[in-house]
Amino acid sequence: MATVEKMPMLQEGHDRLNADLKRLKAERPTIVDAIEEARAHGDLSENAEYHAAKERQGQIEASISDIEDKLARAQVIDPKDLSGDKVVFGATVTLLDEDDKPVKYQIVGQTEADAKGGRISYNSPLGRALIGRKLEDEVEVTVPSGDRYYVVSKIEFI
Repeated sequence: MATVEKMPMLQEGHDRLNADLKRLKAERPTIVDAIEEARAHGDLSENAEYHAAKERQGQIEASISDIEDKLARAQVIDPKDLSGDKVVFGATVTLLDEDDKPVKYQIVGQTEADAKGGRISYNSPLGRALIGRKLEDEVEVTVPSGDRYYVVSKIEFI
């Protein structure tokens, strides 16, 4: 029997997925009405409104299915409950780059990642390189723009 892989995420990400699911489910009746209205126009083979509504219905159903799967596999982790001297999921890590310039990232789930916002996925190249590291560890990461080198200067659970 296949094992179901848990999907770690923060409460914030879990709440966002639930909100998206609720919004998509609320859109279902509108799409059904659009399909019925387009059907009333007659010949379905040349009815662009009908085909667009059916396509949108397929997209909504696929999104709902995907979100429900993620929520079913969700393992909500609160960083405040964590501690230790290693980088783990949920930790906020301050790194020093090659110029000793500090950069700060929180290790989050795939659905919550926002590099510009300082949140990187545990599956990203940098996220994978950081997991398990300790203070003062050197980290080398290969990214599309080349190799980057960092030193772990601070690990927080906030």
